[in-house]
This record gives sequence, C-alpha cells and structure tokens, in this order.
Amino acid sequence: MAGFDDYMNTYLDRRMKDIIGEWNLGTMQDFGDYRSRLRLVETDIREMGQFTQDADAKLTDMEQRLEKVREEKR
Repeated sequence: MAGFDDYMNTYLDRRMKDIIGEWNLGTMQDFGDYRSRLRLVETDIREMGQFTQDADAKLTDMEQRLEKVREEKR
C-alpha cells in the first residue's frame, strides 16, 4: 500500500495546480483575505440595491410623464 500512497502523493504534487483549477478549489492564499473581499461584496450588494431603488423611482417618474404626454396628445 505504501507504493500506491507514494504514487498518489507524487501525482497530486505534480497535478495540484491543474486539480485546483479544474475543480475551482480555493487555496489558503485565496482565503487569506476573504473577510475583506466579503465586505467589498456586501458593499457592492448594498450599492446595487440602492441603484435598483433609484432606477425604479426614475422609471416610475418617466412612466408617469409619458402617461401625461399621451393624455395631452388626445
């Protein structure tokens, strides 16, 4: 069994970068700053939520203005 273990260890050592890429695995380096990256993502989410609210308000205003223009045309 030791021969197989040595073979697997050697194989994994040679292929680790490829395996990480193929399986989209994270490394310790990837997770080293995950808290700061998480904070950035959370901030982006809040900003997108605010953008969505602002866009919705503007769209509603534009729809109301369009309706007024249509009524005046009649």
